[in-house]
Amino acid sequence: MKDRDEWNDHLRAMPYSHILQTWEWGEFKHATVNWKPFRWAFKRNEELVAMASVGQRRVGALNVLYAPKGPVLAYDDIQLAQEIIGWLEKWARRKRAIWVKIDPDVPLATGVPGEEDDTPSTLGQTFKDLIVKRRWQFSKEQVQFRNTIVIDLNQSEEDLFASMSQNTRRKVRQAEKKGVTIRTAGIDDLPILYDLYANTGERDDFIIRPYNYYATLWRDFMEAGLAHAFIAEYEHKPIAHVILFHFGSKCWYFYGASSNEERQRMPNYALQWKAIQWAKAQGYAAYDMWGAPDEFDESDGMWGVYEFKRGFRGTVVRHIGAWDYSPFRPLYALYNRTRSR
Repeated sequence: MKDRDEWNDHLRAMPYSHILQTWEWGEFKHATVNWKPFRWAFKRNEELVAMASVGQRRVGALNVLYAPKGPVLAYDDIQLAQEIIGWLEKWARRKRAIWVKIDPDVPLATGVPGEEDDTPSTLGQTFKDLIVKRRWQFSKEQVQFRNTIVIDLNQSEEDLFASMSQNTRRKVRQAEKKGVTIRTAGIDDLPILYDLYANTGERDDFIIRPYNYYATLWRDFMEAGLAHAFIAEYEHKPIAHVILFHFGSKCWYFYGASSNEERQRMPNYALQWKAIQWAKAQGYAAYDMWGAPDEFDESDGMWGVYEFKRGFRGTVVRHIGAWDYSPFRPLYALYNRTRSR
């Protein structure tokens, strides 16, 4: 499939579709970090039943392959899942790949482990059993977040607000009372978005990429109608932002940042509520807060962010995570040892 609109239109209609499987994501990763995209559409009796955008990157004379949040298909069709996974295995062998990695947007369970709302997913467990039998291994490199919090937008705005924790509702109101205003951000605001993000990275001690990486991503997805950003201001000075990505039936909170100044005005709470309202108004069925701890205790580095996010309520969704298949297992073991060193 060679056409962007055709690819995205078909992908949008597929179960378990994801923004990271869009045409634009493959082009972005190719332009910035040299992952060459291969896009595969699979038909059964002339009906399109599965899709996979797979990035290829060279490692010496060999390759590594990665389908971010893919492949995309109806995972309750076990025979189809077997066929697509088998095809990926054969293709990896032909490409002389050290490994091919998948991490489809398939839930393994919902709720917090060990708590009353902990509910296993038969679909996710069945697919996990399938790939384990086929000698796929749980990846040491979990590129995307395995767990997240998803808010169901198929309820009234009043119910969405009422379902939040009392503390979160109070802070949303507090931001407005303390003079925080919110506006939509455009292409001209990319330097502001990056400066706030770099500030946050320095404060919270996480590594960020150079400006051109994020500017390319945010600009291209905004221009394609797949990203939307809000900036919170106090007295016309930017103090925080959120950047949303949206596709199919879902809106994702991909990026958030704040200044070291005026944090007592709670701009991040106001921004999240604005983002939820916007996503609902656009007709999206779910708002994905994009990230929750791997281990649900205070030792996890995501715990502080999780405490902020869970105040907006929503359901914890635990996905199956990333899995690797290697047609050349000694090479895979050598690669992992080298990466560890």
